[in-house]
Amino acid sequence: MADASGEDRPESSEDWFVYILECGDQSLYTGCTTDPERRLAEHQSGRGAKYTAARRPLRLVYVENQPDRSAALRREWAIKQMRRKEKLALIRKGTLNQ
Repeated sequence: MADASGEDRPESSEDWFVYILECGDQSLYTGCTTDPERRLAEHQSGRGAKYTAARRPLRLVYVENQPDRSAALRREWAIKQMRRKEKLALIRKGTLNQ
């Protein structure tokens, strides 16, 4: 089942992930998903989001595991509130730890 954003809403207690993409114009895009690699492919094909469709190529630079959708949405919002400098520091500290 998909929600209004087109994101999968699993019925089970599947792990969720918050991710950051670096766009072709060096801007950063943050989202959440149950499958970061699938979501990256959707963004790269132009079906992910309006924002990323016009800013390809895209590179997955950060992934953070979350226990559920609610936690992932809260963390996504928190990252979106960060300044670019803070996001870059988060990316440098983190690894693509799926």
